Amino acid sequence: MDFIYESNRIYAADEQGNVLAEVVFPLEKDGVVNINRTFVDATLRGGGVAAKLLNLAYEHIKAQGLKAIPSCSYAVTFFKRNQDKNDILVDLDLDSIKVECSI
Repeated sequence: MDFIYESNRIYAADEQGNVLAEVVFPLEKDGVVNINRTFVDATLRGGGVAAKLLNLAYEHIKAQGLKAIPSCSYAVTFFKRNQDKNDILVDLDLDSIKVECSI
């Protein structure tokens, strides 16, 4: 699966342009993005696509020198499971984050 990078979004689409998977992380304030949406089409769920998207987002955010706040429930779970990637997070307690979306 090929992923397309935009400044605050990474996604994959089918030949018709329909979004099959995406992670969205808009700039919230200077130097801080909010990972607020992770979506994977039902036909692709269970194949590790969401984890791949979050890994790509982590690499992209880190390369840009940004910090992140995960407000999507999947992103919060991802960072709890992958604590080695918490270096990009704004100093927050993952258990106290207000979740704004779901996968």
